[in-house]
Amino acid sequence: MRVGIVWNPSKIDEEELRNALDEALEEVFGADDLDGEAEARDEADGTDDESDDDRPEVRWFETSEDDPGQGAASDALEYECELVIAAGGDGTVRAVAERLGRSGSPAAELGIVPLGTGNLLARNLGIPLGDPVTALVRALGDGAEPIDLGMVRFEDADGNERRIGFVVMVGFGIDAQMIAETDDDLKEKAGWLAYVESLGRAISASDVVEFSLALDGGSARTEQAHTLLVANCGTLQGGITLLPDASPDDGELDLLVLRAEDTGSWLDTMRNLVWDNGLKRLATGGGAAESSRSTSFLRARTARVELPEPRHFEVDGDGVGEVSWFEAQILPAALLVR
Repeated sequence: MRVGIVWNPSKIDEEELRNALDEALEEVFGADDLDGEAEARDEADGTDDESDDDRPEVRWFETSEDDPGQGAASDALEYECELVIAAGGDGTVRAVAERLGRSGSPAAELGIVPLGTGNLLARNLGIPLGDPVTALVRALGDGAEPIDLGMVRFEDADGNERRIGFVVMVGFGIDAQMIAETDDDLKEKAGWLAYVESLGRAISASDVVEFSLALDGGSARTEQAHTLLVANCGTLQGGITLLPDASPDDGELDLLVLRAEDTGSWLDTMRNLVWDNGLKRLATGGGAAESSRSTSFLRARTARVELPEPRHFEVDGDGVGEVSWFEAQILPAALLVR
């Protein structure tokens, strides 16, 4: 088997990741660490090649600011890697997943070593956080499960139309505004807790707007909200589940419309999220997500949104600037994840 490691050097030292890989290979395949001569040869040609037939051949592909992972994943596919492991944050995982699944069918299997701030897909799939060795063991083991890939099309501030893949969620409102307001230096020091510091400013800047929403190619309807999330997965940092029906392998998108704008409606939102779709749902064993006067839960395979004015927009936890319209769709089972 050929394995490609697409890794973000800003998230982990190369030597640390190589050592973690050696430990994982030894645990999965019972192989010894590379000897000095083989390691020198492998560094020269960019591979980890062992004579043991059971041990995979590993090639390394480094990301950069200009290429967060798509180009590196393309190089891995050109080398005919059957498994591509994304070692980095949400941006790296998203870029690699987009390249592997953008045709609608898996170009290779995907492994994930979560090394970022949010690690949103890893959280939703139960992949160990903060433990590269265990994550690599999972990725190198047997068995891959299909999950969906979202694609979103929009026009950026420069008037360029873009099409980007996502594995967790996209949207405008408090979430996107919070990402735009977050201090990058604080994020480096405090991790996802840095988002909490910017939450108050995000809420103040997120006014209720009237926008157009069309689902599954149907007629557009008018909605009023300050936040709209279109999701493939429903769990965020801190174990907070915003969209309890969202599942990465159900072939549908889940939408959350939030329209609270005063104390009473915010209390209604909290009751709906914490009680109706939290504790009560656990006590009763599930059921469809319940909407309220301040929240609405919707499901569709495609969603088109047109806004009256440009709003900050996020894709899997990364801000992509302001948009005035976007169109999201789901590609069922476009990825195979170890």
